[in-house]
Amino acid sequence: MQQDLQQKNGLVKEVFNKVFDKYDFMNDCMSLGIHRIWKKDFIQTMNPTSKKKLIDVACGTGDIANLFIKATNDNSSILCIDPNKKMIDEGKKKLKKYKNIKWKVGFAENLNIPNNTYDFYTISFGLRNTKNVNKSLSEAHRVLKKGGRFLCLEFSKIENPNLNFLYRNYSKILPFLGQIIVGDEKPYKYLVESIKKFANQEELLELMKKNKFQNCSYRNLSGGIVAIHSGWKI
Repeated sequence: MQQDLQQKNGLVKEVFNKVFDKYDFMNDCMSLGIHRIWKKDFIQTMNPTSKKKLIDVACGTGDIANLFIKATNDNSSILCIDPNKKMIDEGKKKLKKYKNIKWKVGFAENLNIPNNTYDFYTISFGLRNTKNVNKSLSEAHRVLKKGGRFLCLEFSKIENPNLNFLYRNYSKILPFLGQIIVGDEKPYKYLVESIKKFANQEELLELMKKNKFQNCSYRNLSGGIVAIHSGWKI
């Protein structure tokens, strides 16, 4: 088991080291730009008000932080955490005009942050890449204030068989697109496989409940290609 976790950690690091400078461009290409709609819906679901504190884990280049800042009229505090320093550096460059975003290299399983600190915890397209989903959820619960909200945007399982057929066949060409655009198909082979292996909507809901979140729910987007999961620390 430990060896498997180490191999996964090494693979994830290798994958994102290869695509960090083309990450946003690749997201647009691979999702045909739809990931931007999903993320806006994610923020609308959160419905943040000003003077709130957000921790965004597996932040990538800061898309969620950017949307959160705009939704709160630049009157909020954000900590962006990602295990990949190159991603963090890209995010710093992209959002350098904002002074209320802090950046930190770190892991979802061990945030090294005091208890009861944040109003919102978000993780988008990152939970399936963690070494231990249970530990990551436990840490999310720990760092949230009482009354704080956990939100996860993640690839999920499609319910409609016709849409699922189309999506599975589209997924087969993603590695070839990766080879063309970034010169390496391996990151996108990993993407496809990690989505297949990750928990479905109900399974993730149960994991959230197991880690003390209450009033848990989820909502499918694009027929279940992705889902937004929500839970509260009460």
